[in-house]
Amino acid sequence: MEYGNEKSIKPDESEYPQNILRKSLYGNVEVNVKEEIEVKEEPINIKSFEINIAKENVLNDEPVVFTWENHIVKQEPTHTEEKSYQCNICVKSFSHNCLLIKHQIVHTGEKLYQCSQCDKTFTHKSYLLIHRRVHTGEKPYQCYQCDKAFLHHFDLICHQRTHIGEKPYQCSQCDKAFSRKYGLTEHQRTHTGEKPYQCSQCNKTFSRKPGLIKHQRTHTGDKPYQCSQCDKAFSLKNTLIIHQRMHTGEKPYKCSQCNKTFSHKQGIIKHQRTHTGEKPYQCSQCDKAFSQNGNLIRHQRMHTGEKP
Repeated sequence: MEYGNEKSIKPDESEYPQNILRKSLYGNVEVNVKEEIEVKEEPINIKSFEINIAKENVLNDEPVVFTWENHIVKQEPTHTEEKSYQCNICVKSFSHNCLLIKHQIVHTGEKLYQCSQCDKTFTHKSYLLIHRRVHTGEKPYQCYQCDKAFLHHFDLICHQRTHIGEKPYQCSQCDKAFSRKYGLTEHQRTHTGEKPYQCSQCNKTFSRKPGLIKHQRTHTGDKPYQCSQCDKAFSLKNTLIIHQRMHTGEKPYKCSQCNKTFSHKQGIIKHQRTHTGEKPYQCSQCDKAFSQNGNLIRHQRMHTGEKP
């Protein structure tokens, strides 16, 4: 090979970026995008040449042409490869220029990959491929202990904790633990009082996003949960489930002291107070307390003079 002339080498099609075995977004599970290929982790022996990859090739997943530059000496890659490509915006550094270019999209906010079925866009093609499962219904991650399947590998990992009872996320302020990190994050708001989700119509705030979504239906009147046996519809899925028990006669909640049964959990909680004598609803104007909130509301009208 002559050093005086630039020589371009076009790789085999199996080495194109779009055919390379990619890593899943969650966990270290490899997802085969096209066809399975053999991956060798042996270092490439490059002593006297630099590999230049055009930015547009990396971003567009086009075939990459490698050019050999004259008289540029690079250290031979080792298993502990030096990270010589540093981001000029943050402190992160990378072993290859193409990885740096891919990282910098995080700062620029560029979203080059658009879903053909909706208007969502993504910074990386691998994110788009995972998103497409929402449209196709594909759930490639199957639990080996039950028949549940998941879109993402990380969701499978979290699900499997329900079988073994593992809860690795421990609250530092109380003894509660959670199988998912976001479960811990939401719980910690009960200690801090943080409510980051705000309604745009009435400024009411919520500690959890599902709480905001449910609340917004009080403004829109949206009732997406339709009973299959009658024409009633509900804004909450749990309300539909309780309603359907009127049709089936199911009463899954049984009192351990008198065997009375109830169609919903709140019913048995109220009933059990007749056994325990608990009265958690205290009047703020006198010393009376009540076992049910409705009884407290009726009592307070005696103080206010309000007539229902």
